[in-house]
Amino acid sequence: MSTTSRPTVAGPALQRLRVHAAAVVLGAGLLVGGCAQAPVTGSAEQPIAGPRGLPAADFPYRKSKGGYPSLAPLLARVTPAVVNVAVISEVDIEDHPFLRDPDFRRFLERFDLTPPDSSGTQRQQSVGSGVVIDGGRGLVLTNAHVIADAREITVTLKDRRNFKARLIGSDPSTDIAVLRIPPVDAPRLRFGNSDDLEVGDFVIAIGNPFGIGQTVTSGIVSAVGRTGIAENSLGELIQTDASINPGNSGGPLLSLAGEVVGINTALIGPAGGNVGIGFAVPVNRVQQAMRRIIGAP
Repeated sequence: MSTTSRPTVAGPALQRLRVHAAAVVLGAGLLVGGCAQAPVTGSAEQPIAGPRGLPAADFPYRKSKGGYPSLAPLLARVTPAVVNVAVISEVDIEDHPFLRDPDFRRFLERFDLTPPDSSGTQRQQSVGSGVVIDGGRGLVLTNAHVIADAREITVTLKDRRNFKARLIGSDPSTDIAVLRIPPVDAPRLRFGNSDDLEVGDFVIAIGNPFGIGQTVTSGIVSAVGRTGIAENSLGELIQTDASINPGNSGGPLLSLAGEVVGINTALIGPAGGNVGIGFAVPVNRVQQAMRRIIGAP
């Protein structure tokens, strides 16, 4: 598939890796928070001045052991709220068209070659991502397409604890769904204001690409207000230079303040792979859908 291929809703990863999702890449030569990539001197715990007026004490970068900026302190705080979502569903299996032809079936029967009836359903497994929005109530946010047609949903925390999840409700128009699991001790991530996002803002994506486990990528906002991207239009989306890989659907897109600014949902790429064009539902619309689903004011 060329780079002009049709946009695809970021679906869950099937066993044959048919998943779409979103995540973001940050190159090694970028300027970060006003600091170039040259080594930074000083103690490993000294904070770096924050971007766009963010107080240095709240800025997530800290100097690493090698003297370079690091997102590790921020990620240690937010990653326990990101989960893997495994789904078991049943799909219909249709007869081959030849088997519905009476003459062809009689020919096979003559030589005792009639294959077994292939109609019915087959169980399949897919994976995606999600984010805990209220650990005390066991509420988990993910994509509606991740849990579509699910017969069984399992949520796995970063510490590898597994929980059976129940679907509270979904909103296909925003590709948002809310799950419930038993109460868990997980950080409650803050929601940012997606209306404040600007092209060039740094962002972080966390998810479960290809079902290999929690993975962090980063990059910038490539565009805002993108429309007509998914097959069933999801309205205006955030575009990122995402390292988009199957399984990240439903994972959060975060600002460098650790706030959720979007939910990763779609991509453009050959064979569902990354070419640096990915999309997330803005968190302001996510919150509206979430309130409708859980009945919050």
